[in-house]
Amino acid sequence: VQLQACGGGLVQPGGSLRLSCQPSERTFSWVATAWFRQAPGKEREFVASINWRGSSKNYRNSVKGRFTISRNNTIKNTVYLRMDNLKPEDTAVYFCATTQRLRYGDSPPEFSLWGQGTLVTVSS
Repeated sequence: VQLQACGGGLVQPGGSLRLSCQPSERTFSWVATAWFRQAPGKEREFVASINWRGSSKNYRNSVKGRFTISRNNTIKNTVYLRMDNLKPEDTAVYFCATTQRLRYGDSPPEFSLWGQGTLVTVSS
C-alpha cells in the first residue's frame, strides 16, 4: 500500500490550496491520518490529524482557524487538508501519514505509512 499526496503548488499570501491524500488500495484502513510538513533546513512538524470516523481532529496552533482537515471514506478513504489564508511561513513539503495505533499523538515516529510529499510554496 502506498499513500498518494497531491494538491501542492505556488500560491500568493492569503491564498488557498487543498491537499489530498489517498491510499493506493481502497480497502486499506487506518486509525488516523495526519499531515506533517518540512521546510528547508527544519525538522518535520505536525500540522493536523483526523481519526477514521472524523470525530477527532487536532491542529498545531499556528494553523488553527486557517487549515481544515477532513476525510471522505466513500472516495477511496481520501483525507483532505484545506489551507486558507496561507502565509509565507507555511511554505514546506507537506506529507500525509497514517497510523494503526489506537493512541497516537503528533510525533512522526507514531505514523508508519508515509506519502511522497507535495510542495507548497507561498510567495508573492
